[in-house]
Amino acid sequence: MRKLNFSSGPATLPEEVLRRAQEAIWDLDGSGIGLLEHSHRGPEFMRVLEGAEAAVREVGGIGDEFAVLFVTCGATQHFEMVPRNFLATGETVDVCHTGVWSGKVIEEAKRFGTVHVACSSEADMFASVPSTFSWSASPRYVHYTSNETIYGTEWAAPPTAPAPLVCDASSDIFSRPLPLANHALIYAGAQKNLGPSGISLVIADKKFIETGATKLSPLAQYRVYAKERSLHNTPNTFGVWMIGEVCRWILAHGGLAGMAEANARKATRLYDFLDGSRSWRAHAKPGSRSNMNITFRGATPAAEEALLAAAEAKGLSGLRGHRSVGGLRASIYNAFPEEGVQQLVSLLQEHDAS
Repeated sequence: MRKLNFSSGPATLPEEVLRRAQEAIWDLDGSGIGLLEHSHRGPEFMRVLEGAEAAVREVGGIGDEFAVLFVTCGATQHFEMVPRNFLATGETVDVCHTGVWSGKVIEEAKRFGTVHVACSSEADMFASVPSTFSWSASPRYVHYTSNETIYGTEWAAPPTAPAPLVCDASSDIFSRPLPLANHALIYAGAQKNLGPSGISLVIADKKFIETGATKLSPLAQYRVYAKERSLHNTPNTFGVWMIGEVCRWILAHGGLAGMAEANARKATRLYDFLDGSRSWRAHAKPGSRSNMNITFRGATPAAEEALLAAAEAKGLSGLRGHRSVGGLRASIYNAFPEEGVQQLVSLLQEHDAS
């Protein structure tokens, strides 16, 4: 019996997509050769690549002014790759600091230029999204993390910034309508809402990526991925196939509007319980709460450990919080079933103080 997977990533994928993957790994579209064995230059994979890009564009409402790239790396590599391309000595990037991942963005950007922290929720223990900003005089671009997996916060809308936006959307990509206006580049590790680990999706303004540094190795330049359709080297062919299939699954289940409605319903059920609980409390504050990663604490560490043990015994896996902050975390991405949230609420009720 499959467990309920509350892990923050690699995370739950749609069951019907996993079933199709089993078939495709054995025999891709009746070709007599499995997906993992096909040449990335052959016609069978070219159809996969074209179909995946078309599905990404359809689900995200992405026009021709944006390139859709499949990059064989996780989001962490983009922390370095973005400033390597777009930040030079004497230039400044403004960063919205909302937790661990934006902290890593800051560390990497300092290798290439000047970092200005335009807003931060550190004083609030990263329990909210900043509401006040102090922009630098002339930022090259503004970076923000749309959803913070560790602290469980999410931007309701992108910041209104004086420069093009670059967004790490790893943990909420395609969980709600995608804001493209004013965005120069959006990147997302696939292992939360899109597919397997080891591949990332990049949506990049074609004009913006042409402004990047030119004296870099080919695989360090976004323009090369755009020019060569992510085929400068052998891509993660399985990952590309999965992203396309997951996007088609999203389209079949109401598109991004349908995802947003279902995700809000799931998250509200859990937040409502936590807000009324005697023993359990949410970390993130109302107005800044993530619909993807719900972080919470128990009355004592012992109570948290008891809940984790009871959860595992009932087939509810992956609820331990990130190692840097502790506590508990329920990651309820697009493919996570609503009945799984109710099972968690029922378990929490059993462990609520009388």
